[in-house]
Amino acid sequence: MTEVRAAEAPAPRPEMDGDVGSVPPSQSQPSTMDGGPERGTVVNALALSALDGLSGADRDRLLGLLASMTIEEKLAQLVGFWEKGDGESVAPLQGEFDEPASLTEFSAHGLGHLTRVYGTRPVNAEERAAWLWEFQRGLVTRTRLGIPAIVHEEILTGLAAWKAATYPTPLAWGAACDPELVERMGAAIGASMRALGIHQGLAPVLDVVRDPRWGRVDECISEDPYVVGTLGTAFVRGLQSQGVHATLKHFVGYSNSRAGRNFAPVHMGPRELADVMLIPFEMAVLDGNARSVMHSYAEIDGVPTASDSTLLTGVLREQWGFDGVVVADYFGVAFLHHLHKVAGDLGDAAVLALTAGVDVELPTGDAYTGPLLAKVREGAIDMALIDRAVLRVLRQKLELGLLDATFDDAPPTGVVLDGPEHREIARRLAEESVVLVANDGTLPLSAGARVAVIGPNADRQGALFGCYSFLNHVLVQHPGVETGFEAPTVVEALRAELGPDRVVAVRGCGVDDEDRSGFAEAVAAATDADVAVLVLGDHAGLFGRGTVGEGCDRDSLELPGVQRELAEAVLATGKPVVLVLLTGRPYAIGWAVQQCAAVLQAFFPGEEGSCAIAGILSGRVNPSGKLPVSLPQSAGAQPYTYLHPNLGRGHEVTNLETTPVAPFGHGLSYTTFEYSNLTVSERVPTDGAIEATVTVTNTGQVAGDEVIHLYGHDPVASITRPVAALLGYHRLHLAPGQSATVRFSVPTTRLAFSDRQYRRIVEPGDIELWVGTSATRLAEARTVLDGPVHPISKDSPRWTTTAVLS
Repeated sequence: MTEVRAAEAPAPRPEMDGDVGSVPPSQSQPSTMDGGPERGTVVNALALSALDGLSGADRDRLLGLLASMTIEEKLAQLVGFWEKGDGESVAPLQGEFDEPASLTEFSAHGLGHLTRVYGTRPVNAEERAAWLWEFQRGLVTRTRLGIPAIVHEEILTGLAAWKAATYPTPLAWGAACDPELVERMGAAIGASMRALGIHQGLAPVLDVVRDPRWGRVDECISEDPYVVGTLGTAFVRGLQSQGVHATLKHFVGYSNSRAGRNFAPVHMGPRELADVMLIPFEMAVLDGNARSVMHSYAEIDGVPTASDSTLLTGVLREQWGFDGVVVADYFGVAFLHHLHKVAGDLGDAAVLALTAGVDVELPTGDAYTGPLLAKVREGAIDMALIDRAVLRVLRQKLELGLLDATFDDAPPTGVVLDGPEHREIARRLAEESVVLVANDGTLPLSAGARVAVIGPNADRQGALFGCYSFLNHVLVQHPGVETGFEAPTVVEALRAELGPDRVVAVRGCGVDDEDRSGFAEAVAAATDADVAVLVLGDHAGLFGRGTVGEGCDRDSLELPGVQRELAEAVLATGKPVVLVLLTGRPYAIGWAVQQCAAVLQAFFPGEEGSCAIAGILSGRVNPSGKLPVSLPQSAGAQPYTYLHPNLGRGHEVTNLETTPVAPFGHGLSYTTFEYSNLTVSERVPTDGAIEATVTVTNTGQVAGDEVIHLYGHDPVASITRPVAALLGYHRLHLAPGQSATVRFSVPTTRLAFSDRQYRRIVEPGDIELWVGTSATRLAEARTVLDGPVHPISKDSPRWTTTAVLS
């Protein structure tokens, strides 16, 4: 085993007088009794792997720091601290864990992470920043090593802090298919984080949707791994451009839990794991340089991910070369003991997780503190594993500039968390994400039409946001506290759009109750109007407090409560009914597509979402969203994905219909687009790229955006292949009568799969290509892949590039 001698440790930062709340100095000194290195001792290759690729000076600096650290100081860098508070449940089984000691006592030897400083409860950002600067200054001046903590927050739909901008939920990103806009959103979130002294954001979620019954679908981007990978990577690039770090989650397989139940076991083969679930993570690590990864709560074929060295070390680090930090999902290390029962106590859980490759325990230290220290003193863990994790954390702090930070500067004031740029990004993303599922010509609404807006989500602000928005995640537990930013309801936006005298609003029923007492008023309002707009759907929440969200799974895909009954009562009036769905998952709405005059699907569209919906209803905005997930036939057809092989069709061998109500990629417009002249390379080397061009013409009367999807199918292969697979996409704006030719350059690796020996390869043979949706071929072509079987690696191209030629 390779060994090197640790560099001389730099002198710890001198102690200075601290302010109120600063941390008392540690009395511990470096020692060999814990088995850790002191100055001049050796560091083995296992620990040194954490420094691969680092320059000599930085490498020496970190090794010197490591050599100077006591075991208590090392473990302090591997944990977070969270002041959870009482009665505020924002993490699974949060109440099962005791509150740690006071922050001052807990951080006496330093601290790895501060958990959700701004995002645990509504706090004034400037006041909290002043507190944070003071605390960080205390770590610098009153701990022996003087290393500040990493501050992390939830950022899935924007910085989850009071009064901060809240963007559309990730399913809306998938519907918009606009990587450049998602990258801008990531950069805006990153700028807010940096301004407030936040270093790490817990997003994006790269779980590929497999079962819409699962409550966390509203956190996901799509059922297609390429859409997830491209948009997730765009988010990472934008966020990290601001000098902060993204965290990919939940690595890996979490979304394939049995029967769509949160925390349920995952049963999938290694091929599905490699060819579907791992693809987005690979893209974000290799092409986005994501600096942190969070393990999932899942167990795959009996092995909890938090203890799976094959995934956390073998795939992530040895195959892909990831050199960032792996953090635990909240309480995930302790769950190895409490839930998975693969560890006899918290100390055993810590050993399992560290061995697998979990570097930091979040949200606070339950296993990596006293229980792990006991294992060290028993000699039950190789100190190199602890040193490896510590070096990874120190490397991250070096990248973030924390090893030189003093926090002597003034804390920030006047930080704009929801300014014009945030609103413009939120508006554009909302407008691009709304999907027109069906329309008989009723939309856009006729000028002067009298509109009855009916439904539990019509005049409810929370209906616009997902479960990880600050409003539904935290603020809902603080009744009486104002939202803190402008977010009109659908009723308010429609009154502003159409005029207050043209809009009547009736609730009709609740989101998820059995109260039908409002039906009569709803029917009367619809009868008196020219058109009824039904605004139905979900209420996002946590752990049973909502109809969708973490811990809010469903055994039915009918709309919650008596919402369908309300819709049928309004439909019975004979008036045209426009159904607007504000949801975090796709529902089984075949009945609505058949009976309603129009159907709009909006996946929690954020603070500007109601204005986007109002604009689409009036015709001011032309809808352009495409379904990022199939609209299901029924709960009994789940799990379902458009990426199914031929047997997934069902055919005549089963009496259960699996064909979705609307397929992946479906979405209508107020104009029409014609596809022509699809041309592709006739023959392509198996290690080459398919060049395809197609002409798109706006044949309608209004300008509009079209998202062009290019699909492929391998009709004969050594492994059963999907009947359709998205190879690339491009968003294009066309004026009436305008045409454009779009070129796709598709690396053959987009058609790769794991062979019978689980090697990822590209096989020679015929390939069918088309533009349209996963189920509709608007223009078709064929090509042939020539040459030997081509093995692919992490250095192989993964992205389809597109360009507009004319």
